[in-house]
This record gives sequence, C-alpha cells and structure tokens, in this order.
Amino acid sequence: MNAPRHDVRYERGTLALLGIGFGLVGFDRWLLAPLFPHIMRDLGLNYSQLGSLVGILGVAWGLWSIAMGPLADRIGRKKILVTTMIAFSVLSSLSGLASGFISLLLLRAAMGVAEGAFTPASIAANSEASLPARRGLNQGIQISMIPLMGLGFAPIAATQLLEVVPNWHWVFTLSAVPGFIVAALIWRCVRDRDAPTIHASRQPVGRPRWTELFASRNVAVATLAILCAMSGIFVIGAMVPMYLVSVVHLDMRSMGFVASAVGFGGFIGCFALAGLSDFIGRRPAALIGFVCAAVLLYLFSRTGPNPTMLFILLFGVAMFSMGLLSLLSGPIATEAAPVGLIASTIGFVSGVGETFGGGVAPVIAGFIAQHFGLARTLDFALYSLAIGAVVAFFLIETAPRKRRDEAARTQPTADGIGGVIARNGDA
Repeated sequence: MNAPRHDVRYERGTLALLGIGFGLVGFDRWLLAPLFPHIMRDLGLNYSQLGSLVGILGVAWGLWSIAMGPLADRIGRKKILVTTMIAFSVLSSLSGLASGFISLLLLRAAMGVAEGAFTPASIAANSEASLPARRGLNQGIQISMIPLMGLGFAPIAATQLLEVVPNWHWVFTLSAVPGFIVAALIWRCVRDRDAPTIHASRQPVGRPRWTELFASRNVAVATLAILCAMSGIFVIGAMVPMYLVSVVHLDMRSMGFVASAVGFGGFIGCFALAGLSDFIGRRPAALIGFVCAAVLLYLFSRTGPNPTMLFILLFGVAMFSMGLLSLLSGPIATEAAPVGLIASTIGFVSGVGETFGGGVAPVIAGFIAQHFGLARTLDFALYSLAIGAVVAFFLIETAPRKRRDEAARTQPTADGIGGVIARNGDA
C-alpha cells in the first residue's frame, strides 16, 4: 500500500500562519521591556519589579505548556490555537489599563497562561504538517518569529508609536488587533489530524501514558539545556534595554536600535541553527550555539557606548542563543518524543525551561540588578550559557539525515565482513 502523498501546499500555508501567530506571541510578550522606562516612571516601579513582571509570564507560560501539551495530544490543535490566540491578544490590550504593579502582574500572569497553552499545540501542528527532512528548518522558521517580532520589531514599534500616540497605554491597546485576524485564519485554514497518536511516519498506536516521555534521555538533557539557554537570552531580553540606558548611557532612540538586535539576530538564528542541524546533526549544532553565544556575550559586556558594535555583538549573542531555543524545543524535543506524545514532550521541554529559565531567572536578575548593579545581570546570563555547553555534550544524535548517513556507512562494512566469512567458508 502506497503512503499518502505529502501536501506541500498545506505544509507551507501552515508554516506561514503559525509563524505569524508565534510572532504575535513574542510581540505581545516583549512589548513591556522597551516601554518599561515610561511605565517605571508613571507607576513608580523598580528594577526588581521589572524582573518579576517578566518572570511571572515565564512561570505561567512554562506551567501551562506542560499542562496543555497532553490536552493538545488528546483533543487536537485547532481549538487550543484559536482560543489562546484570542485570549492573549485581549490580555495584552488590557495591560494598557494597568494602574499599578499588582494589576500589571496579574495581567502578565494571565497572558503567560494563554501563550503557554499556544506553544506546544502550534509547534506540534507545524511538525505534523512538515516533511520529516524539513522538520528542523520549518520549526526553526516558526519559532524565529518570536525574536523577529517580539525582540526585533517590538522595540522599534514601541518607541516609534510613542511619537504618535498619547502614551504607553495606547501602545498596548493597539496590540490586540492582529491577533484577532490570525485567530480567524487559523480556524479557517489549519486542520487537526484524525489520529493524534501518529508520530512522524509511523502508524497510529494505542494512546501512551504521559510518563513515557521520561524514558528518553534526550528529553532530560534537552530540558536542562533549554533552561540554561532561556536563562541567558531572557535575562538579556529583559535587562539589556535598561542596561543600555543606565550603564552604557545611550539615548532612547539608540537603545531601541541596539535592543532590536536581539530580535533580528534571534530571527536568523532560530531557523539557521535548527536548519543547520538537519545537516550537521542536533548535538554539534547545540554545542556551537552555546559556545558562540557565551563568547559574544562576554565581548558585549565589555563594550562601551558604541551603538554599531553593540548591535553587532548583541546580534550574534541572540542569533546563537535564540537558535538554541528553536533547536531544543523544536526538532530535538520532537524526535525525542514517544509515539503519540509530540505536543506533550514539546510542552514539557519548553515548559520547564520557561518556568525556570524564562520565569525564575529574570526574577533573580532583577534582584541582582537591584542589589549589585545592572552590569552583573550579564554575568549571570554568561554563566548560564557556559553551563549549557556542558549539558549539551550529553545529547544523543537524532537528526534523520545524520542517522541515515550513519546507517549507510555501517551497512557496507557489515556486508564486507559477511563476504569475507562466506569466501573463507567456501575455501
């Protein structure tokens, strides 16, 4: 019986739509950082509270990624995608009505719930629509929309909108409109698989237990590695705007320019590193990402008020560190997943990383900034990336192309041995 023909048109359409949706997740999430100097002044907040506002969203995101992954495996992707897209768009808009730290903290926590639920369902839907040989590239492109729109366009859009709208409240209010449009398109265009227990190209099987994902070594290693990567890049994303203004003494326009490097570098890195891993393997790509990110961050932390050089170095840091998030939560998590637990595994790996790396780490960084100075937060991010390089060393290679190449290299050797034995027997 011939396998069904792969629908390339649906693969590309799903990738485009879920990529835009993921980009809006990033835009709504990171809109806070470039606006924080104004919010800090109007609401009387401090650095420690900035860390808490970033961290609470990460904790909520992580916990709900873990919880909603199994649900997405059971009921399908579409309902979760549409509901959560509408929810986090509305909540981002309501952030503009916050009148103090507590109200803003609660809104950010609620946003984390919605965005965390969106994450495993959307990455799993993209994986199911993709040809396995393009899985790393496609998931990388999708995830790259978070840094592009959240850390690239958000600082520019926020600082430019402040020139034409009355205040920062209006910037949040306007952020909801694109999400409603994308939610409608997802409902119309994305389809659920009839059998949610299909994994890669294998046949449907009975529904597995969620605990089976812990049998995979790569699940544990990827979870620890993504925690380190997120501790690095999320501390950078949260603290660098204030670092550039308060420590390096850049003006707001120059700060927006330099801070946007996190987004544009992360955008390139997400699909470049994951796509490269399709060819050189997941493990080598992860090691390259951690080492290069750590070296470039060290150089960035010792550069003075030179916007161009700061942009170049920060671009490189983000390219490798955001590429690691894409690689670890995308193809590595997908290929480590037991049959029928793709969304569950993605949710667990990204969820634990988000909870501690994206949630707890910015809170720690806020404490460090408040008591030891903003410059010390970059040291914390650097140590996290260095530890991640050690952890990534223990990954098991799972890239389909690399495994086929390895099988092809070992097969002739086995045939040659068999031939020699046969000839000796004939003699």
